[in-house]
Amino acid sequence: MSNKKLKLKNDLALGGVAMGNGFEVVSDKRAQQTLETAWDSGIRHFDTSPWYGLGLSERRFGHFLHNKNREDYVLSTKVGRLFTATNNIPKTQWVKPSPFDYKYDYSASGVRRSIEDSLQRMGVESIDYVFIHDLSPDNDDLGEDWKSYFDTAAKGAMPELSKMRDEGLIKGWGLGVNTIDPILKTIEVADPDLFLSAIQYSMVKHKDSIDRLFPVIEKHEIPLIVAAPFNAGLLAGQGRFNYQGQMPAEIKERYQEIKNIAEAHKVDLSKASMQFSAAPDCVDTLLTGASRPSQVKENVNFKEVQIPTDFWAELKSEGLIDKRAAEPK
Repeated sequence: MSNKKLKLKNDLALGGVAMGNGFEVVSDKRAQQTLETAWDSGIRHFDTSPWYGLGLSERRFGHFLHNKNREDYVLSTKVGRLFTATNNIPKTQWVKPSPFDYKYDYSASGVRRSIEDSLQRMGVESIDYVFIHDLSPDNDDLGEDWKSYFDTAAKGAMPELSKMRDEGLIKGWGLGVNTIDPILKTIEVADPDLFLSAIQYSMVKHKDSIDRLFPVIEKHEIPLIVAAPFNAGLLAGQGRFNYQGQMPAEIKERYQEIKNIAEAHKVDLSKASMQFSAAPDCVDTLLTGASRPSQVKENVNFKEVQIPTDFWAELKSEGLIDKRAAEPK
């Protein structure tokens, strides 16, 4: 671990999935307006990835940020895939992505190449934080082989990122994943500085984080960014759960029960979801996405909305959220 413990405390960061046409086609104009609204609203941490839209999200973030004073914002992106131009775009979750194919590369040289490519795409001189991306069993491309890829990263990407941090090329590195085990495994074998954990601490899914993730994060004093407090749309009323696949019946039922209680208490469920995910002491930053300016405006004032304590008490008494879950202050 580096000598200096990181402490981000950016509170709210803007994620780049939607800017990569994650769920719908977002025009360049709307992407620019959304990023401008985020900036004007005070957001100063921007998180993207080459994977989002096969380079599209990084290009859009860079188009906006390269005109800003580099010292005025925090920029994070991800590594693990390398891209080549193609006229045969692979089928992915992205809607009308950029014309690139990809391959996985968690080696030391692959990490260096990925960061250089990202700097070129974004047109900026530096990246603050780098997350090894999707090195996780839920990644359909890797599946059961994720541990083999992890071993490659442990010998290649991880020590190389530590070297880049020690050289002052980046401020820190960690994992950006949708499951918990890779985070725990990384702490055992390397010296990460921070983590980005998505879809693992929300009102409909959080017990595993309380049981296994938070105690380790707190013990090692590693900053944690919690992403996707709406489970990629569900708790914001978008009718989808996480980034792909079917919505489990148990999740659908729990969501409906939570929604009914929210309506009875006249609670804005999206604001409550954000407050819930940001409440644990070990959560440093909350990361949400947006595909239009109005969503940014809705999200930035999430702390200002008062949620009655009776709402949380009823959710706990009904067994809809864990009794140990931190309540927003």
